[in-house]
Amino acid sequence: MHRNSEGYADPTAGAAMQRILYQQYIERQKKRNAYKNRRKIYVASRYAGDIEENVQAAIRYCRRVIEAGYMPIASHLLYPQMLNDSDVEEREIGLMFGLALLRMCDEVWVFGEISRGMAEEIKEAKERKKTLRYFREETT
Repeated sequence: MHRNSEGYADPTAGAAMQRILYQQYIERQKKRNAYKNRRKIYVASRYAGDIEENVQAAIRYCRRVIEAGYMPIASHLLYPQMLNDSDVEEREIGLMFGLALLRMCDEVWVFGEISRGMAEEIKEAKERKKTLRYFREETT
């Protein structure tokens, strides 16, 4: 029971506050669901070569996907942190994990010059009839 500043029961103000808090809760839930239900975009961009620059570029691309209202999936930012990209076997595992993630995405966005790994991702996207969008390399 809500009480006023003098300590008396004030059910009207209490009910009004409860409605306000409930409405805020509903709005937070709607916002959370909107984020959780965003379309998933697989981000394909270079990793090998100038790894430091390519990682920074991939982060920019992911940011672009977020700003467009989607959820980015960038396996080449994830798996090299736990698998050795220089080891042929581990690189293959990372590529297969990436392709598995690609299958769960709604679209594939391809950024910049196409590498061998990206070509495999594009091939998989075409086989799965995923929407492919191509973007020129961004320079900073």
